[in-house]
Amino acid sequence: MSISKENFKKMLKEKGLKVTNQRLLVLEVLADHRDKHMTAEDIYELVKEDYPDIGLATIYRTVQLLREMQLVDRINLDDGCLRYEISDMFDGETKHHHHHLICKTCGKVVPFEEDLLDELERLVEQETGFCVSDHELKFYGQCQECLKMAGK
Repeated sequence: MSISKENFKKMLKEKGLKVTNQRLLVLEVLADHRDKHMTAEDIYELVKEDYPDIGLATIYRTVQLLREMQLVDRINLDDGCLRYEISDMFDGETKHHHHHLICKTCGKVVPFEEDLLDELERLVEQETGFCVSDHELKFYGQCQECLKMAGK
């Protein structure tokens, strides 16, 4: 986990919140699976291994708290599920989110790190006076594997 447990505990205490094992485990699961886009149920199954008494409602509340603390982002990949991933703020950075490439054939989601929209954001701010704080971009198409299968 990139953020130390001590820093996380300090952040919780500064907000007047209790430090609980459940909160620590949820953050740890998300940090350890940063390459995944996890549903609350996915998180629940992994946390339950170490903390069998935890309930799904606790996972939802904890994820919401982590979102409010800007440590976790919620993403919608248009598959009917809300998914969660560690925020860029988690590492102490304030860069933009990565983008997602979504295969319409197999449903695979690939993160894409390049952020080519900085110039567009500046133009939007210049032209409209609207201050852009963030954006989300999804590309839909076919992954290499599905393209290969379709070509056969």
